[in-house]
Amino acid sequence: MISTEPGLRQVRARAVSGSLSTRRALDRLLVGSGYRAVAVDARSFRVVRALAPVRVAKVRPAPPPSSAPPREAGSAEVVVTASKQRVPLLRYPGSLVVIGAHRWPLSVPDADVTDLARATPVLQTTDLGPGRDKVFVRGIADSSFNGATQSTASVYLGDVQVGYSEQDPDLKLYDVKEVQVLEGPQGTLYGSGAIGGIVRIIPNPVDLSRASGSVAAGVSATTHGTPGFDASGMINLPIVDGRLGVRAVAYRSREGGYIDDPGRGLSDVNRVDTVGGRVAARWSPGGGWRVDATGAYQRIAARDAMYAELRTGPLARRAAFAEPFDSEVGLGSLTLSKDWTSGLRLLSVFGVATYHSADLFDATPAQGPGAPPTAYQTDGSRLLLTQETRVSRSLASGSSWVVGVALLQNRDSESRALGPIGQEADIIGVTNRTRTAALFGEATLAVLPNLSLTGGGRVTIARTDGEPSFSPKGGSFVAGRTSRRVDPTAAIDWKLSPTLAAYARVQSGFRTGGLAVARGVGRVADFDADSIRVGEVGLRRLHPGETGVSFTGGVSLAQWRDIQADLVNRRGLPYTINLGDARIVAAEGTADWTPVRGLHASGSFLYTSNRITGALAMLSSPAHRRLPETPALAMSLDASYEWRVGRGDGLSVGASATRVGRSVLGAGDLLDISQGRYTTFGARAGWRRGRVQWSVTGENLGDTRANLFAFGNPFALAARDLSTPLRPRTVRLGTTLAW
Repeated sequence: MISTEPGLRQVRARAVSGSLSTRRALDRLLVGSGYRAVAVDARSFRVVRALAPVRVAKVRPAPPPSSAPPREAGSAEVVVTASKQRVPLLRYPGSLVVIGAHRWPLSVPDADVTDLARATPVLQTTDLGPGRDKVFVRGIADSSFNGATQSTASVYLGDVQVGYSEQDPDLKLYDVKEVQVLEGPQGTLYGSGAIGGIVRIIPNPVDLSRASGSVAAGVSATTHGTPGFDASGMINLPIVDGRLGVRAVAYRSREGGYIDDPGRGLSDVNRVDTVGGRVAARWSPGGGWRVDATGAYQRIAARDAMYAELRTGPLARRAAFAEPFDSEVGLGSLTLSKDWTSGLRLLSVFGVATYHSADLFDATPAQGPGAPPTAYQTDGSRLLLTQETRVSRSLASGSSWVVGVALLQNRDSESRALGPIGQEADIIGVTNRTRTAALFGEATLAVLPNLSLTGGGRVTIARTDGEPSFSPKGGSFVAGRTSRRVDPTAAIDWKLSPTLAAYARVQSGFRTGGLAVARGVGRVADFDADSIRVGEVGLRRLHPGETGVSFTGGVSLAQWRDIQADLVNRRGLPYTINLGDARIVAAEGTADWTPVRGLHASGSFLYTSNRITGALAMLSSPAHRRLPETPALAMSLDASYEWRVGRGDGLSVGASATRVGRSVLGAGDLLDISQGRYTTFGARAGWRRGRVQWSVTGENLGDTRANLFAFGNPFALAARDLSTPLRPRTVRLGTTLAW
């Protein structure tokens, strides 16, 4: 045991006796002392000052799907690990959301990022279908369509970047410890592609001291649709106690269909099947060293598209043939870390991510029943390699710093074909190769006990090379380009009281340019890099005990230049341009109230106002110059109560409501199509007895009919008749056995 805390020698502690492990003995010795023991490795501990315990105000406990009992409110310090500096939540100078594993909506079985977005106003997604959606944070939304541009929000599994461009792979959130959403831009710490922010999924780590496992299963019923099911299993095995262990999770799920196609005489055509899993291994050789290796795989297969045609019915459409979609994602990472007793930490991580997707759309011309069926196919593939090495240190005074170097190489390729079904001919596609190298650093200095200043920057050199699948018809493009970029950040955090802090932050970010399909067939064109600068101020309060009120509120102003956007023309064919500039004003807030133990109520909202200027906007009426997928107002409410009987046993109930305002499909007269404007209600209940838990959940209990996304097939877009309906009322009954 070692400590560098100067006040530790004045602390008096009660004597501890008996046959106890080192961890248990230290916990008993330090109880009530204001200090705590942190494991350096399997045999060494460091004693540090214990900060005031807090709990996240964004979400509240719900019946957990795994064996671990819910965490007590205020039982543990919340640390923003996504900041790469181990910053306590009250001292983090920015807007973020932390969703714990046992909190709604992450606690909902079979949850994914889209589910989180529907219950978390600061997150938005498109709704083309599982594995096809784009993710946006705080209204930084470029377009509703998938294409060549880099994502505005980066998704991470642990410390490994999952995707680079196009849609989010939509990993299922089984056996996940928590999800941290850092609102952007996050250019200093995460580089290009984080102009909206990052979504960091943190899996449960390998437990080197105890074997455990669980199996879970559930069945669901959807009004107007077919049943679904889900099943999962987790096992954790220490191989060498305290030194080496593995953890594995596997899952399989089916979402029942609810869209009919009367033209083909079929019902409930949009069934979706998902299968996947993860394997993690951890080796702790001692001396503060640790090696982690992780592998993950997931496949999504949608039998048909998710959209309906309003003229056919709210849950129906007519197509000449099925429009299936499938995707596969594979991930691998190797992480080496070292912790010193001084608080210094080294982390080096190498990651690889592969992604493949295939779409099929009905492109049959509207020429009557005699028109030959025509198909449009796209096939996309991606290989992303990342490496980051960083050194950080967090001090008891509140000061901290991190410096690092990051390398990235990404290859995106898209091929396309169009023609009579079974006789499709290749049309032009593109491949982009991007390589970046960056040096970054950020430091927080506690200039006063309650006042911290943060500053930093990132220097990036990026090279993008693009090539078409074959020679285009005329036109010119840049085969390769090199860009250099500096993204600074500055922030201040003022702790007004032990539970209240104010913050302000200014940061910038960018996305690299590249080569993309242009208007028409057989053409390509370049699109330039875009950039964003955001300033925000906010106030955060956290209650340290089991009861009380917590809240966070903030306002922000973003200036977005040369916005990259993937669009479609009136014929349904995609293209990519820089559509102009935008000014985005946002106000957001969350609150959590725990009046008595077991009773929780929480709420959150996001208000945004934006306007686009530029050549494309000037061709549209003033009312049609809004960014897509961003409702002016979105809100979420939740309440729950839990009765506990004995140790870990008990009954819990909860209810939720979500309101999503009106948004549009995109900027311009063609894409100014209304979507959103709906309210949904959900409820859940759970009962735990020993190792067994039963749960029942209900979603969209009012069976609300709403248009989530006014898109589904690019070749039918001009009719302005498409709707992605909200899943009808769905009830799930599930059980979990843990040991």
